[in-house]
Amino acid sequence: MSLLRLQAAWSLRARHPRLARQFHVSRPRSAIAPTKPVRAIAQAAVGSFGQEDGEHVLNSPSELARKLSAKVLPKIPRPDVRKVLIVGSGGLSIGQAGEFDYSGSQALKALREEGVDAVLINPNIATWQTSHELASEVYFLPITADYVAYVLEKERPDGILLTFGGQSALNVGIALDRMGVLERLGVQVLGTPIRTLEVSEDRDLFVQALKEIDIPVAQSTAVSSVNDALNAAEQIGYPVILRSAFTLGGLGSGFANNADELRDLSAKSLSLSPQVLIERSMKGWKELEYEVVRDAADNTIICCNMENFDPLGTHTGDSIVVAPSQTLPDDEYHMLRSAALKVIRHLGVIGECNIQYALNPKSREYCVIEVNARLSRSSALASKATGYPLAYTAAKIALGHTLPELPNAVTKTTTACFEPSLDYIVTKIPKWDLAKFSNVNREVGSAMKSVGEVMAIGRTFEESLQKAIRQVDPRWKGFEAYVAPEDLDGALSKPTDMRLFAIAYAIFNKKYTVDQLHDLTKIDKWFLYKIDNIVQTVYALKEAGSIEKVDETLMKRAKCMGFSDAHIADLVSSTEDVVRSHRKSLGITPFVKRIDTLAAEYPAHTNYLYTTYNASEHDVEFNEHGTMVLGSGVYRIGSSVEFDWCAVTCARKLREMGKRTIMINYNPETVSTDFDEADRLYFEELGYERVMDIYELEQAQGVIVSVGGQLPQNIALRLKQNNVTVLGTDPEKIDSAEDRHKFSSILDSVGVDQPEWTEVSSVDAAKEFARKVGYPVLIRPSYVLSGAAMNVVYEESTLEYNLSAAASVSPLHPVVISKFIDNAQEIDVDAVAYKGKLLLHAISEHVENAGVHSGDATLVLPPFSLTDHDLLRLKQIAEKVAAAFEISGPFNMQVIRKPADSPGEDSQLKVIECNLRASRSFPFVSKVLGRNFIDAATAAIVGQDVPEPVDIMAEKRDYTAVKVAQFSWTRLGGADPFLGVEMASTGEVASFGQDIHEAYWASLLSTTGFKVPRPNTGVLIGGDVTKPEMKTIAKGLCDLGFKLYCSSPVVEDFLNSVPYVSAKRIFFPTKDKRKLREVFDEYDIECVINLAKSRGKDITDEDYVARRNAVDFGLPLLNNARCAQLFVEALAKKVSQGDLRGYTEGRIPSEVRSWREFVGKRA
Repeated sequence: MSLLRLQAAWSLRARHPRLARQFHVSRPRSAIAPTKPVRAIAQAAVGSFGQEDGEHVLNSPSELARKLSAKVLPKIPRPDVRKVLIVGSGGLSIGQAGEFDYSGSQALKALREEGVDAVLINPNIATWQTSHELASEVYFLPITADYVAYVLEKERPDGILLTFGGQSALNVGIALDRMGVLERLGVQVLGTPIRTLEVSEDRDLFVQALKEIDIPVAQSTAVSSVNDALNAAEQIGYPVILRSAFTLGGLGSGFANNADELRDLSAKSLSLSPQVLIERSMKGWKELEYEVVRDAADNTIICCNMENFDPLGTHTGDSIVVAPSQTLPDDEYHMLRSAALKVIRHLGVIGECNIQYALNPKSREYCVIEVNARLSRSSALASKATGYPLAYTAAKIALGHTLPELPNAVTKTTTACFEPSLDYIVTKIPKWDLAKFSNVNREVGSAMKSVGEVMAIGRTFEESLQKAIRQVDPRWKGFEAYVAPEDLDGALSKPTDMRLFAIAYAIFNKKYTVDQLHDLTKIDKWFLYKIDNIVQTVYALKEAGSIEKVDETLMKRAKCMGFSDAHIADLVSSTEDVVRSHRKSLGITPFVKRIDTLAAEYPAHTNYLYTTYNASEHDVEFNEHGTMVLGSGVYRIGSSVEFDWCAVTCARKLREMGKRTIMINYNPETVSTDFDEADRLYFEELGYERVMDIYELEQAQGVIVSVGGQLPQNIALRLKQNNVTVLGTDPEKIDSAEDRHKFSSILDSVGVDQPEWTEVSSVDAAKEFARKVGYPVLIRPSYVLSGAAMNVVYEESTLEYNLSAAASVSPLHPVVISKFIDNAQEIDVDAVAYKGKLLLHAISEHVENAGVHSGDATLVLPPFSLTDHDLLRLKQIAEKVAAAFEISGPFNMQVIRKPADSPGEDSQLKVIECNLRASRSFPFVSKVLGRNFIDAATAAIVGQDVPEPVDIMAEKRDYTAVKVAQFSWTRLGGADPFLGVEMASTGEVASFGQDIHEAYWASLLSTTGFKVPRPNTGVLIGGDVTKPEMKTIAKGLCDLGFKLYCSSPVVEDFLNSVPYVSAKRIFFPTKDKRKLREVFDEYDIECVINLAKSRGKDITDEDYVARRNAVDFGLPLLNNARCAQLFVEALAKKVSQGDLRGYTEGRIPSEVRSWREFVGKRA
C-alpha cells in the first residue's frame, strides 16, 4: 500500500503539483475558510501589507495585486490555535547545539506576531528563547515524552510545534503520538504531520517512499540485530556504512571495511538506537544539500544549495561547507533541484526541511542520503548565508500562511516565495575541541564530533576560506601548515580535524601537486586550485621580503585573497601595526556590503553586513555612530550559548535606552546574528584588525567587550592603546586580573585571601614549591603539548611526568603552580558593579568539591549549605574586588571555602579566579533570582539609568534551582569521561524544584539520553574506596533493591565490609568490547558509578574501561562522589513518591511548574 494514503487528505494535492500551482481558476470555490476571532496583531518583524485576519492575500504594495491574489490564492483553512507548545532541544551537545536556540527564537517571534500564546519546554536555561520576551510560559524540564505530556495536560494548548527542537523534539513528538496523548488532549500537530516525520526517520519507510517516485536511494537494509547486519553487508558487499535511525548528528554511525569492524560498530549502535541501516558506501562522491521550503498550498522553493568541500564520508556537520555550490554544472544543479521538489512534495513536508545527496563526480549518478523534515544545523547556516528567515517562515507556514502572503525579509517589499541568488560566497568550517580530551580518536567520519561552527562571507572562495580559518581559532592567521603529520598520505586520505592544515603542509613543505592531493583526498580540483591561488600569493609575499617592497598591486591581491595584516606581517618579517599603516597609506581598506540575496535585481534594505576587499564601493552610509557589541564567536568548550544570551540582552537593553547598536559576530547558530536583533549586524571576524576597521568606518560611540566571553577580552587592551573608546571596566584593569602577578598583588593590597602560588621555569623549582606547601598542587602550563592543560598532582612522580611529558616547562614556557585545597567547597559569585561599587550579586554553590571545573560543576542557587555569616563575608569580598579593580559592568569570582579547623573560628574563603566580564552562569542566576544581571551591567557599562544597589541574596526563596553540565562523551570515541580542572562539557541544563533533590532529579533527567535505571537491576560500582560517600551510596542503592557489582577485589572487600551491603566481583574484560557488552547484559547492569581519584593511566585501566563503556552502551554514568550521593538520595525520594512509573494521566509531579510559578513573577 502506498505510504501516501496514510497521510492527511490535503497532501493528496502533492500528487498533482500542476493543479495545486495553477493560479488561473475559472470559478470561485464554494468552501469558505473558517474565520478566526479578531485579535490584536503585533507589527510584523519584516513589514506587511494590510492582510486581514484569515485572508490569503499576496504580500505586495500594489492594491491591485492584493485584490487579484485574494481571488486566486488557494483557500487553505488555517488552524484555529490560541495557545501552542513549542518543544525545545535541551542542553547543547555535539550534534544538537545553538542552532535550535536560534530557530526556536524565530518561531516564537512568529507566534507572538500572530497573537498566539507560546508555551516553551526547554531545560537549557542559557538560551535566549527561554526568556519571557518570547514565550508566555517557560518550563525548565526534561525533553522526554513523560514530561512533555505532563506540560500538555497542565497547559492544555491547541497545537504543538515539533520541528524547532532538533531530534529530541521529533522523537518526543512521535512517542506522544504513539502514546495517544495528542489525540486524547485534542492537540493539533502544526506544520509537518507526524506521519511524514516517521517516514523521514524510519529508514525502511523512507527508502520505500522514495522508490514510489523513482528517486534513487543508497542500497540499504534496515536491521535490528548484529547477525542481520552481517548478513546484509554480505549481500551489499563491503565497504558499507552503518547509520542509526532516530539519532542526531550521525550518532552511532560509521564505515566498516570488513565483518569484524561491522560486528563492533553494530553492537555499539544497536545499544543507542533500535534500528540501524546497512548501506553501500559511496566514499569519495560529492555531498550536496538543498534547503527546501513548502507550504500547505504546495508552493515549494529552494532557499539555498550547499556543497561540502570534503567528499562523502565526513558527516556534513564535520565538513567544510560552501554556499552556494561551486562545482556543479547547471544541468546537475537542476537535476538535484527537481528531485528535491519531487521528494518533499511526496513526503508531504509543510515548513522547512533539508535533503542531502551523494553525487558521483564521474557521472550523473546520484542518490538521496537523508531528509531532515525539521529545522537543522544546515537550516541555520542556510538562513544566515542567505538572510532568508527559514525558521520564522516555517512557523508562519505551520500557522496556515502560504509563501505568496509572507513578506521577503531582505527587500521588505517582495514576497517570501523567492529563491535567493547570491553575489557572494559563504564558507562554514567546524570547530572541534578534540585536543582537550585524552585518548580521543581524532579521525572524523560519519558521526559528528565538532562542537560548533563558523561562517565567513566573502566575494571569492579564497577570501571566505581564510576568514573562516581565523574565526575557528584566533591563533591561526590563515592557510598555513599548523600541523606536520608523520604519515602525511594517511593524514590526507583519512580526514581528521586538522586535514586542511595537512593539505597546507603537503603543499608548502612537501611540494605536493593538485593532482596528488586530489587522488589522496578526493576533494574537487576546483577547490584545490583555489587553495593554490592562496599558496602562490604566499610565495609572492615571501619573495617581496619586506613590507616596503609590497606594492599596491600585491597588497590588493593579498587582501582580496583574504590575507590578514598579521599573516602578511609574518610573511614579510614585520608587525601587524606596520602592515596596517602601510596598507592604509596605499589607500587599501575594506568595503562594507549588504547581504543582497537578489543579486541587485531589487533594492535590498537589510541591516545584514559583511566586509570585503573585492568591491569598489560601500552599500551603506556611516551616519548612525552606534555602540558596538562584540559577540562570543564560535561555540566551543568553555564558551557557548550563555554568552550569546548576554550579547543579545545587552544589545536589546542598549536599544531600549535609545542607542543605535552594532553587533559583530560570525557564529551562524546564534540569536545575536539574527537580522532583527541589532540596528547593524556585521557577520565578521572578532579579531583586532576587523574590529578596528568597523570602528573606524562606523565612527562608533564605543565598544562593549565584557558580554562576549574571552575573545573580546583578549583584544580589549590593544583597542584602548589604539584610541578606541572601550566602555565599562578599564582594559588596564582587565589585563591586571588576567595577569597572575598583578592580580595577586591587588588582592593582597585589599586583604583578600588566595591560595599560595608561584611561577616556575624548571621541574626542580616546581618540586621545591610542592614540598614547601605540601601536596596536592595544581599546575597550569602556559604551553601545552598534550590534551590536559591543567592538572591536580598528588605526588612527586606525577609532577615530574606532567611537567616533562605533558608540557615542556622552560624559561620560555613558565608554569604557574598553586596549592590545591583538597575536599574544599567551591562557590561561584556573579556580580555587577558601577565605578567600583557593588550593585548586584549572586552566590551559587557547587555540589562537587573543588577540583571540578566550574563549567562542569553542578551549581545550586540559592545555596543549600552556606550560613548567613558566610554569605555576608562573600559579599564583602565582592565589594573589595569591585573597588580594587574599579569595575563598571559584570564580573565573576570563584571562591574556595575550607571549613574551620576548630569550632568558633570562621571558615577560610580564598579567591582562586576572577574574570572582569560576564560569566557562563549569568543567564542561570538572572533567571533563578528573577533579576536580569546583564540589564544592570549594560546600564553600568554605558553609565545611564544605573540601578540602585540591592542585596537580592538576602531574600528568602521557597524553591531551589540546580544547573547540571551536559556532556557529549558518546560522540568522542575513546575520550575518558573523567571530571577534572579542565572543562569538558558542551552545554548545560537547569531545573527548578521545591528542594535540592527535586531540582537535581529534573536537571539530571534533562541531560540528553539519561535513562533512569529500572528497579532491581545491576549497578557497576568502582573507584576510590577512601571517599566517604562510597559507603552511603552503596547502602542507599542496596536499600532500593539494586544489585551491586564491581571489577576490583579492593572495592569488593570494602563494600562487603559495610553492614547490610553485598557486592559481587564479576569477570571484567578490559580489551574486548563485545565480551564486556555480554557481561553487562548478563548481570543486567543499567548504571555505572565510578569514583576514581584520577584519569585512567591507559586504555586498559579498569576504571577507564568502566566509564568509557557506560557511555558507549548508553548507560547513565555518575563519576563524582557528591553527585552520586545526591542522585541516590533523589532516587530514593522519587521511589517513595511513586514517581518512577512513567506518565500517568491526571497525576502531575510537583516539579512540573512554569518558571513564572516558581519565581512568582514574569522575570
